Amino acid sequence: MKSLPTPTIARLRRTILDEAAFSLTELMIVLVVVGILVLLALPRLMPVVTKAKTTEAKLMLKQIYTLEQSYKYENDRYSTVLSDIGFEQEKLVTEGGRARYKVEVLSADAKGFKAQATSVVDFDGDGTFDVWVTDETGAIRNTTPD
Repeated sequence: MKSLPTPTIARLRRTILDEAAFSLTELMIVLVVVGILVLLALPRLMPVVTKAKTTEAKLMLKQIYTLEQSYKYENDRYSTVLSDIGFEQEKLVTEGGRARYKVEVLSADAKGFKAQATSVVDFDGDGTFDVWVTDETGAIRNTTPD
């Protein structure tokens, strides 16, 4: 039985060096085109990113609403103190935490309450901070959009 000839190292090197490849110029052109496409898409994606971040405010206000309802059933009134209803504010991003919204109960009595979530981050850099509110009806609305 004949054995196949083993390729020599010189022949292997020649085969590897003869392979087609992209030049540095071609790679740079591709990177520039990709960069331009990203710059064109970025303004369209910013509202989507902001919308995703506002979900945090909505979730916290929904939790405040649920806790306030439970507190009212037990005490026949709403509370302005977050710790009384069992809500614990997560550490804000300005303090090294992860929360982007500061939550507070603005007013509360036997008939109703008003809670507010205010952004501590200016999402689009225009100087306006996002503000969401809820009340005893459970409706969550954006009073100051960012």
